Amino acid sequence: MASEEPVFADVSIGQPVYDEDGEKLGTVRGVDDDGFYVTSPSESRQLGLTDARDVFGTAYVMWRCWECGEMGEIGTELPDSCPNCDAPREDLYYWAED
Repeated sequence: MASEEPVFADVSIGQPVYDEDGEKLGTVRGVDDDGFYVTSPSESRQLGLTDARDVFGTAYVMWRCWECGEMGEIGTELPDSCPNCDAPREDLYYWAED
């Protein structure tokens, strides 16, 4: 039996993600070789870009580079590329830092 080829979708940071029933799951917050990461479930309270909550208290939403690990503060959006290694924006993802 021949295996099926994987299907790849064009996914970008900030894009809404829906389940098969059309219910919004959240928005894309990061992309890597294994797939993409989605914000909290839709029933969760929406957080701003300047801060977030985690189980330990207050955390700050930063960006982090998948290639080199560089981190930085988010202004109104992610930078166009990593200022440290010039990785493309697709290699940057949201990171909660306390």
